[in-house]
Amino acid sequence: MTGIHPAVVDVSGGNLVLAVLVLVIALGALAMAALFRREVLAAAEGTENMRNIAHAVQEGANAYLTRQFRTLAVFAALAFFVLLALPADDTAVRIFRSVFFVLGAGFSAAIGYLGMSLAVRANLRVAAAANTTGRDPAMNVAFRTGAVVGMATVGLGLLGASVVVIAFQDSAPDVLEGFGFGAALLAMFMRVGGGIFTKAADVGADLVGKVEQGIPEDDPRNAATIADNVGDNVGDCAGMAADLFESYAVTLVAALILGSQAFGDKGLVFPLLVPAIGALTAIAGVYLCKPRAGENGLTTINRAFYLSAGIGALACTLLAFLYLPSSFSELSGREESPIDLLAGGGAPDGNPALIAALAVLLGIVLAAVILALTGYYTGTDHRPVKDVAKTSLTGPATVILSGLSVGFESAVYTTLVIGSAVFGAFLLGSGSLSISLFAVALAGCGLLTTVGVIVAMDTFGPVSDNAQGIAEMSGEVSPAGAQILTELDAVGNTTKAITKGIAIATAVLAASALFGSYIGEVVEAVRETDLRAEDAQALTFLVFSPDILVGLLIGVAVVFLFSGLAINAVGRAAGAVVFEVRRQFRDDPGIMAGTSRPEYGRVVDIVTRDSLRELATPGILAILSPVAVGFGLGVGPLAGFLAGAIGAGTLMAVFLANSGGAWDNAKKLVEDGVHGGKGSLAHEATIIGDTVGDPFKDTAGPAINPLIKVMNLVALLIVGAVVSVNLGEDANRPLGVVIALVAVAIIAAAIVVSGRRPVSIGDDSDSGATPPPPPAAPAAPPVAPQQPAVPPHDTPTAPYPHA
Repeated sequence: MTGIHPAVVDVSGGNLVLAVLVLVIALGALAMAALFRREVLAAAEGTENMRNIAHAVQEGANAYLTRQFRTLAVFAALAFFVLLALPADDTAVRIFRSVFFVLGAGFSAAIGYLGMSLAVRANLRVAAAANTTGRDPAMNVAFRTGAVVGMATVGLGLLGASVVVIAFQDSAPDVLEGFGFGAALLAMFMRVGGGIFTKAADVGADLVGKVEQGIPEDDPRNAATIADNVGDNVGDCAGMAADLFESYAVTLVAALILGSQAFGDKGLVFPLLVPAIGALTAIAGVYLCKPRAGENGLTTINRAFYLSAGIGALACTLLAFLYLPSSFSELSGREESPIDLLAGGGAPDGNPALIAALAVLLGIVLAAVILALTGYYTGTDHRPVKDVAKTSLTGPATVILSGLSVGFESAVYTTLVIGSAVFGAFLLGSGSLSISLFAVALAGCGLLTTVGVIVAMDTFGPVSDNAQGIAEMSGEVSPAGAQILTELDAVGNTTKAITKGIAIATAVLAASALFGSYIGEVVEAVRETDLRAEDAQALTFLVFSPDILVGLLIGVAVVFLFSGLAINAVGRAAGAVVFEVRRQFRDDPGIMAGTSRPEYGRVVDIVTRDSLRELATPGILAILSPVAVGFGLGVGPLAGFLAGAIGAGTLMAVFLANSGGAWDNAKKLVEDGVHGGKGSLAHEATIIGDTVGDPFKDTAGPAINPLIKVMNLVALLIVGAVVSVNLGEDANRPLGVVIALVAVAIIAAAIVVSGRRPVSIGDDSDSGATPPPPPAAPAAPPVAPQQPAVPPHDTPTAPYPHA
């Protein structure tokens, strides 16, 4: 592959000093992560029973991630050698592109593991604080836990990018493609695997526990409760942390690729300085998150976000005018871009400092608008969720319909907001396509200034959820403490939905910039190819051309297929959980009486096995579908494919996330006493809505973010080979067709194998017996035992998840 950046980019003198300063800020962010971690671990751990339950969750989460990383190591090793085989400017770039692929994947895995490992220790501390010292200390512990992951995300992202820029300078964009690809690939797998795990356990626990047995969500008599709490950590904490890290890394990759050609030397450094400011403002945001008397927790967190974003906006504006010149003629190292040649050429016009400042401000404003818009559609204080809760009075069907309506409507408005930001950044280019695309990437960098607080907001959700679960399972929390945890859990549901919306916006901005990089790569590759007259048509990317439309339709179809695979995987695994929990209730009446301990480990085993075996098919689809389209149909249809994936992915991700968020919080409203409260028919209707929404918002929806970036990065990495195989005097069209057919065959085989995979129902399935019928619901919800049968973890009957 060849670079689209200028041949000579000099990072020396003042630019080198600034790049080193970014490296120092990255290390400072990691130091702050260590400081916040120490503060979290200094909090009290609660009662012995709480510690026993938390220990079981810790062991299950560690066991799952260990097995997941062993599985993903195979994919990483294959990708390492494939990257070595792809063309590059020179051997050193090719080698270090693969090396930094491993580093990006390692950082993504490390962020995920860090998020999980601290969350499973912070959950009982939040529960203990709510029980003994009040809401504000409990909220502080939960938010500081997220701050650890947030600072580690920005620290590792800046560390990798700054090291590459300092070491490789003009070759940095090529090397960073490997770094971004590694981060995105691992994040996608962790998102899919963790999402299947958490939602299979959650759905199974709800269907049998709440609906069939009429017991609370985290009742210790439900064999799926430990798996459910484990899933919160491996899915929401580890998966989302890795997802936001790869958004950080990929946005930086896109900005650096485009910046070096649009702004020359300064374009390779300025995109590093913006998120470095974000790292500093994130620290301010953490310390500004201080609850006021009688204030809702969501208001506190939102205020910290807005203050942090405002400080970042002011600092980035000053940076742009102090660092960048007022004329393009004053920029050194800038050459005419191949993208501009494709668009007809022409000298750029305008003020680089003003363009950069406005682009960054667009990204920051976009984050704030997405926060408000998502909060409106998924928050318990607003009409959409209240209306969904009200429909529970007429049954589960109307709950489903109203939730779908919220998802569809919010997807339109969110997409229009994101599209407006992209188009606004595009208009800043003053007629130069390369500068317009760089402005889009800078908008993404502006959004990155908020990532530290965004990650803290996201991790706050599963930690609060786990804390409530531990409190309910232990039976040792006062009514006041339980009410505090219920409030924090509801706040966490909204913050999770908000961060999903912002992650989607980041993904679209990064994918749009990568898409522009792809077009530039095509032009650069063609420059080095002896193009024949009959090949010229292949480079006319006209949207009304049938081959482009076919590529676009395939891109849309891949998003739908990917979503279907993820949701179906949750359905299969949840079915297995349902049969297992029913079996335990049927075979051991002592469980419901509170005299026997459920076999928690069997459920953890089921969801671990099923989530890991479902990883391969979505991953194969994401990696090989661009290969099939590119080599089989050409560079033009591949451009259409990417456009279709970005468009459909944006709408689908928002729809899934907001539908699920609305259903979840509608259930919370009913559980708080609205429309009959717990145990009512309205409650049962919202539970069913929530179980439908679980794989929407926590499995398929979030996984679309890394999906569209993985496909864009794959296209970027293979475009040189696609052009050389399909175009020019030395073209080998039969080879391209063979590569495409092999890719299609592998995808088809994976889908067929996945589709034939039956629902596992434990021992009954092995013998061919008919699955046991669901047990009859009791006439009235039984009273949970005051002290659940969860013995200490050092006894032979501990709730140890044998994962």
